[in-house]
Amino acid sequence: MNFDSYTFLVFWLLVLALYRLPLGWSGRKNVLLGASYVFYAAWNPPFILLLWISTVVDWFAARRMAAAESTRRKAWLAVSLLTNLGLLAYFKYSDFVLHNLELWLAAMGVDARFPEQNLILPIGISFYTFQTLSYTIDVYRGRMHPWHSFRDFALFVSFFPQLVAGPIVRARSLLPQFLKAPRADWNALSLGTALVILGLFQKAVLADSIFAPVADAYFAMDTLSGVQAWTASMAFAGQIFCDFAGYSTIAIGVARSLGFRIPVNFNAPYTAVGFSDFWRRWHISLSRWLRDYLYISLGGNRKGRWLTLRNLMLTMLLGGLWHGAAWTFVAWGALHGSFLVIERLTLARLGRETLEHAWVRGAMVIVTLLGVLLSWVLFRAESLSQAGSMFAVMLNPAGWGSASLAAADQVAVAAFALLLGAQWLFRAHRQEAWLLRLHWVTVALGLAAMLASILLTPSPSRAFIYFQF
Repeated sequence: MNFDSYTFLVFWLLVLALYRLPLGWSGRKNVLLGASYVFYAAWNPPFILLLWISTVVDWFAARRMAAAESTRRKAWLAVSLLTNLGLLAYFKYSDFVLHNLELWLAAMGVDARFPEQNLILPIGISFYTFQTLSYTIDVYRGRMHPWHSFRDFALFVSFFPQLVAGPIVRARSLLPQFLKAPRADWNALSLGTALVILGLFQKAVLADSIFAPVADAYFAMDTLSGVQAWTASMAFAGQIFCDFAGYSTIAIGVARSLGFRIPVNFNAPYTAVGFSDFWRRWHISLSRWLRDYLYISLGGNRKGRWLTLRNLMLTMLLGGLWHGAAWTFVAWGALHGSFLVIERLTLARLGRETLEHAWVRGAMVIVTLLGVLLSWVLFRAESLSQAGSMFAVMLNPAGWGSASLAAADQVAVAAFALLLGAQWLFRAHRQEAWLLRLHWVTVALGLAAMLASILLTPSPSRAFIYFQF
């Protein structure tokens, strides 16, 4: 049930209608929980069992953890980690591990053939796994007490607006919102609907119709010129941002229409001043999860410079692997880890006060954007060899002017330039703030134009990119 489908529109309207019945807050929570399970089961009904396993295991693990002596708390945390990460590893990485084991054994002279698992990846498993783990880890660290209501906890794990592709919401943020009925008034509905339209425009018009055809065409070619490779990278940069940020905006809007607030997931990432700033702006909920539950668990920056750099690199390597079972994703994480390490070493040598100079900040914006564009090649490429070929022409100025661009390519480049301009415009204020600051006539006209362009867009709907993760 894609957000950009008429099926979801009917589903959302039905949920809104049932949610506003005079059922009392307990009954309305039952509506949300049932709707969330229906939403997830619509993809592949048997996989709802995995959602239930994570819910039940983490509910009981957290309660046992809180009641256990200190020596047994780690055991209950281990139950949660092994269950959730075990399911994630089995479904997502089995074939990857077995294939690379075959290659390693072949290099050792052993001819081994393992049966392919050909497992279907349960949609959203990477997201709800991290979401429910944040709860057990927070209980283990004493940052929250086990929640008193199993139904509330089940709704936290399965809340349909952000279930299958985030944002990854913390228990400390969402569970307290279930204590009493939120204000789901006309203002919440109108703002939520505006965010949904904005997100659909990003997804259906920008990502699917303008950026994706150009990116797909170039990444399917065997050889590219430097201009074509940079165009492919910019097109994919625009596609993945508008696709994922669009999905997150829709999720935030649907939740807001029901009276709930879930965190912003993107904040003008292509205007970042440095790579650390990029990761404070891109996929914010994942970046903070990796920081709080992986980087800090490894020691963070508490054990000296070199261990800090090691922790940065390990965090980004594992963050890359989280995105997919392929060496291209590992290399993508390694490249971003290297960027972060180089940036930290450079600032340590020059002093962070250098960031106060406008020209330094401007240079860092340009370097960061170029580095991010290069890294997207690894993220999108089918293989390391394809990425290497594209890097070779992208980094060779001699070939930059050797090819002209078709009209669709020029539109994609222009759209990416406009996207950068829009991110600079919205850099200091997030989407909701701008919608509330602008005159209602301006907002209405803008949303009407977006809605018309969505309905008139001829391009077929494409699956959200992050569904595969």
